[in-house]
Amino acid sequence: MAFETLLVDVQGRIARLTINRPDKLNALNLQCVTELGQAFLELKQRDDVDVVIVTGAGEKAFVAGADIAEFATLDDKKGVEFARRGQAVFESIAHLGKPVIAAVNGFALGGGCELAMACHIRIASEKAKLGQPEVNLGIIPGYGGTQRLTHLVGVGKAFELVLTAAPIDAAEALRIGLVNQVVPAAELMATAQAMATVIASKAQPAVRHALAAVNATLEKPLAEGLRLEAELFGKCCATADAAEGRKAFLEKRKPNFTGR
Repeated sequence: MAFETLLVDVQGRIARLTINRPDKLNALNLQCVTELGQAFLELKQRDDVDVVIVTGAGEKAFVAGADIAEFATLDDKKGVEFARRGQAVFESIAHLGKPVIAAVNGFALGGGCELAMACHIRIASEKAKLGQPEVNLGIIPGYGGTQRLTHLVGVGKAFELVLTAAPIDAAEALRIGLVNQVVPAAELMATAQAMATVIASKAQPAVRHALAAVNATLEKPLAEGLRLEAELFGKCCATADAAEGRKAFLEKRKPNFTGR
């Protein structure tokens, strides 16, 4: 995979995708959003990738926002198209079928915060700053921010962050549930890599079904989500990995999962 705005490296069944526009604080322009969609489509199809880590190039920013210059020509119709394009890419991340970990190494504002929220797990450097500052520009979050932020931190806190446009530090993001962990900057990538390694060691059919079941809580009424959970549980039971997991438990040994 060769891209102008991204770096993609795969080692040990873990892909590291880096937003590579450090001179622009990794801001998301149209080309970058398009390449993100292409990259995640390829990663979804790769049999040698079980987990993806997303981060930003340099030490200052994960993604500092969207490229504001591209907003200048947007009218109402073009604005809808602009938002839907980004939403579709971020939905493809949320529904990749493989766990995606955001390693938030600095500013994650606007589209950057929305990108982090589209990932399944967020690990932040203690230097990270997160927020949705769009109302300062006379707009609102358009890449899923109003929806995912509400699910993660609750209605009241989402209103506060969106309406005040105030960024928060990593400690506050952890307190309100916007990120899962906060670690020293020097330990960020090692921590993300360690978590990815743990997840990659699990039965991957079960991992995929778990992702689908948890995602259902965001989109379906409880009764439908419970039905889906039961169906996916049944599918897991029929896998070779489930048989190996049960056998290994009874034999008091580590399971040898094969992804089947």
